[in-house]
Amino acid sequence: QVQLVESGGGLVQAGGSLRLSCAASGGTFSMYAMNWFRQAPGKEREFVAAISWGSTSTRYADSVKGRFTISRDNAKNTVYLQMNSLKPEDTAVYYCAASRRYRPPGADHEYDYWGQGTQVTVSS
Repeated sequence: QVQLVESGGGLVQAGGSLRLSCAASGGTFSMYAMNWFRQAPGKEREFVAAISWGSTSTRYADSVKGRFTISRDNAKNTVYLQMNSLKPEDTAVYYCAASRRYRPPGADHEYDYWGQGTQVTVSS
């Protein structure tokens, strides 16, 4: 059983930056592809970014390309999401999720483990 704990969320002004972290425990972190999702109030959860086991492949939602960067440190069992040039529409709860396969975005049940989320609020 893998436990995922997100951190790094907060309140930031538009144009600012935040770095989210997701720490994993209880499993072999390097065996999992890692993903970030977000859910804004009144909206469905949406895919943000993904990274393969060895960081050789990454994928981003069109809405964050060029602004967000996903990375991982397998020695620290942690995945990161660097968010730059933040916009009010980036306001959401951000979740990390682990999947045994590096895969295109899918339904929630297709991911093996989820964190509890961290709130990101971008003010205009």
